[in-house]
Amino acid sequence: MTTSGEVLLSQYMAELRQEVDQALAEVTTYAAGCPQVLADAIRHILLAPGKRLRPMLVLMASDACGHRSNATIASACAVEMIHTYSLIHDDLPAMDDDELRRGLPTVHVVYGEANAILAGDALLAQAFEVVACCDASADQVVRCLQVLTEAAGPCQLVGGQVDDLRAENTVGNVEQLQKIHERKTGAMFRVSLRLGGIAAGATDEQIVRLDTYGRYLGLAFQIVDDLLDEQGDVEQLGKQTGKDTEHGKLTYPALMGAKESQDLAADLIRQACEQLEPFGETAESLRQLAYFVLERNN
Repeated sequence: MTTSGEVLLSQYMAELRQEVDQALAEVTTYAAGCPQVLADAIRHILLAPGKRLRPMLVLMASDACGHRSNATIASACAVEMIHTYSLIHDDLPAMDDDELRRGLPTVHVVYGEANAILAGDALLAQAFEVVACCDASADQVVRCLQVLTEAAGPCQLVGGQVDDLRAENTVGNVEQLQKIHERKTGAMFRVSLRLGGIAAGATDEQIVRLDTYGRYLGLAFQIVDDLLDEQGDVEQLGKQTGKDTEHGKLTYPALMGAKESQDLAADLIRQACEQLEPFGETAESLRQLAYFVLERNN
């Protein structure tokens, strides 16, 4: 049975997705210097229907802090562009070798490996351009760029992916897996919330709480992702299932079991929501989103 709160969250998320989709379409309308094949490859997955969780976290964090600025929507676009670049590169034959993403053939399948690599490169560079050129204060722009570059860099997102690949077909343990996903998945969740706080002029305490919420949420998201890869439906997910097992990847269900993994995800969501208590009602969408992540089927 659907509650009124779930209906309101669904409506709010739909509004945020529309806002993000429109902004992404605008920033990927390129001038004549961009080759058409590159523009098409960039938009192929970036503009495909997706959950838009990371940009929504930016917007929700700003709303929880009571204010949006021009840096809010710019940061929302930037995190989705970086996320999409990472997906395009992760899908390559040299890495996860996936052929389906967001219900569509992956970029390298349609446009070739070279153009997929270049599309990812372009998205990464443009993400920083979008923030650098937004009409916000110099202090906000610098702080946003600082946290964004750190999250996307060698010690966070990229480093997590390297360690994820190195861990394939090894015994591993939960602590090792958590360290991988706190960077590979968690870094972009955390930075999304920090960006929303910075764009809203939040206090240091508010940003720390948002960051901690993002840490717990990101880990829970990855656990559910592992469970869906093992138990999910291809049509609902929009991507292939069973790939983790095929590649010998470390996953929570493989190390802990399905029930234990689900219980851990639920506990992480509880801890995430505890961080939102000082925000009161302004953070209600973040609370509801946390339980959406826990119960999602795609």
